[in-house]
Amino acid sequence: MKKIKKKEVVLLAGGVGGAKLAEGLLKIENINLSVICNIGDDDDFHGLHVSPDVDTMIYTLSGLVNKKQGWGVKSDKYKALDVLKKLGQETWMLLGDSDFGLHIYRSKRLNLGHKLSDITHDIAKAFNLKCNIILPTNAKIPTQIRIENKWISFQEYFVKRQCKPKVQKIKYKGISNVEANSEAIKAISDADLIILAPSNPLLSLLPIINIPQIKYSLIRNKKIPKIAVSPLISGKAIKGPANKIMEEMKLSVHPKGISDFYKEFIDILIIDNEDMKACYNSNNGNIKFIPTQTLMKTKKDKINLARFIIDQAKIFMSN
Repeated sequence: MKKIKKKEVVLLAGGVGGAKLAEGLLKIENINLSVICNIGDDDDFHGLHVSPDVDTMIYTLSGLVNKKQGWGVKSDKYKALDVLKKLGQETWMLLGDSDFGLHIYRSKRLNLGHKLSDITHDIAKAFNLKCNIILPTNAKIPTQIRIENKWISFQEYFVKRQCKPKVQKIKYKGISNVEANSEAIKAISDADLIILAPSNPLLSLLPIINIPQIKYSLIRNKKIPKIAVSPLISGKAIKGPANKIMEEMKLSVHPKGISDFYKEFIDILIIDNEDMKACYNSNNGNIKFIPTQTLMKTKKDKINLARFIIDQAKIFMSN
C-alpha cells in the first residue's frame, strides 16, 4: 500500500482562539502541524520570563489547560503568589504554582545562554505535544499600548487594567530590526497550507507577521493557499478586546477590516455564518470571504472548523 504523504500545515496563532483551532487541526489525518506562536506578550514577572501565548498553546494541546479560564493550568494553586503578596510584591499577573515551575525552568535556561526557541522546543517535547511549536524570533519584540498619552506594556493593559483604557496606538518594539528564526522561515517556505488563527490581529498575529523576513516569506510563497479565520462574529470578539481596540483605533470591525490586516498575502478569509449577509457577494481585492460556523464551543466545533479550512484549501488548489 502506497504511503500517503502528509501535508505540511502551518498555523500562525496566539491566545485562546489559536489554541482551540490547533486542537482541531491535530485531529485531522495526514497533516503535520507546525504552530508559529506569538511572543509579543512575553514579559518578566518576579525575575522570571513568562510567555503567555506560548504557554496557553502548550497547556491546551497537552490537556492541562484550565478550560474555564482558557489559560493557566487546571486545578493550580496560588501559594507562591500568596507569599509574594505578603512580601509586598505586585501580584496582578495571576501565576499558579505549576505555572511558576515552567517559568523557573525557562528562565534558568535563558540565564545559561540557551535560545528561547530551543527551550520552547524542549518544553513542548516534555509535554508530549504532537506538533511543532515554533517561535517567530528569539529577539524580544514587546507589544506596547499607548493610552492617555503614555506607553504601557501589553500585560499591564490586558491584565492589570483589564483592557479598560482607550487605546491610541500599538507598537511592537524593535520589530523592524529583528531576525526571524530560520525554523519559522523554513516552515512557511515548505508549507502546503498556511492558516491564520482566529486570534486578535493587533495583539497576537501582527507581532508575528510584521517581522520583515516572515512577511516576505508569506508574500513570496504564492503557490499555496493562505487562509485566515476572522476572530469577530457580528462585529464582536468571542474573547478578548479585539473589537474594542479596533473601534478605538477607528478601524473597521467588518470582515473587510480583518482582511485588511492580511491583504498582502491571504487568499481566503473564513467568516462566521452570521456575517454572511453583510459580506454577500463581496470580497477584498483577491481575498474571498467564505462563511461557516467559526464559534468553537465543543471539541466537535474545533474539528469541524479545522476540516472546513482543509477542504477550502483543497478547493483552492483545484481551481
